[in-house]
Amino acid sequence: MKFGVHLPQYGRAAGADGIVRAAQQAETLGFADVWVSDHLAVPTNAPYPPAFLFEPLVTLTWAAAATSTIRLGTGVLILPYRHPLHLANEVAALDIFSGHRVVLGIGAGWLEEEFSALGVPFADRGARTDDALAALRACWELRPVDYAGTHYNLRDLQVRPQPERVPVWSGGSSVRAMRRAVKVCDGWQGSGQSPEEIAVIITRLREQRPGPDFTISLRIDWDGLKSDPDAVRSAIEAYIDAGVQHIYACPSQSTVDGWLSSVEKLHEIFEPYRA
Repeated sequence: MKFGVHLPQYGRAAGADGIVRAAQQAETLGFADVWVSDHLAVPTNAPYPPAFLFEPLVTLTWAAAATSTIRLGTGVLILPYRHPLHLANEVAALDIFSGHRVVLGIGAGWLEEEFSALGVPFADRGARTDDALAALRACWELRPVDYAGTHYNLRDLQVRPQPERVPVWSGGSSVRAMRRAVKVCDGWQGSGQSPEEIAVIITRLREQRPGPDFTISLRIDWDGLKSDPDAVRSAIEAYIDAGVQHIYACPSQSTVDGWLSSVEKLHEIFEPYRA
């Protein structure tokens, strides 16, 4: 099992110094990767997600500059929010500047108010995600770029620099999200499913993508200062049995020091299971 941890990008612990300290701590402790979330605007008084959240790619760039080996993941970046031409350049720059450490977790999104604020139709977010991902790959792999999609058309363009192949993991448990994962992505990323729930999903995914190069990942809200260590250990063992290869934890501390202490405790719990 490989383990990652979310950066203090959201909530009261979020800040420039905390992101640097957390990224460096995770690298020193031997975590596989650090992660960020993606929301641009949250309805007033909504209980979730947190309204205070730094932009994900800028956050990862900040973390990349303070580290040298740890992977940098988006969990997940909402593709319909961004034009793929712009995003292709941003991700390519981050991947090249960081020494090719980016893992691009992508999703179609779920917060309808954000789509409305951006003027993006909520109903066709799945189709836009598929189209945007194909356009991204065209920007990264073709010279010149010629791509004709339903929503995006890129004709005879030089789009450079181009990164090395960026691993793309598809988030979401809908039929379309999992179909996207097995057909055009390098992995699938769940969020909070129980071992029993994820075992069913993994069985379906492995029918089409049996190889170990297709990564099964899970985001889960574990906090080293709040979660019961024995319950976490038991869950890890059940997730391993189910076929999960990668987990990243999301602490819920409101201070940087609390966040770092939480991650220290998580490291102690994870260490016996770390591949």
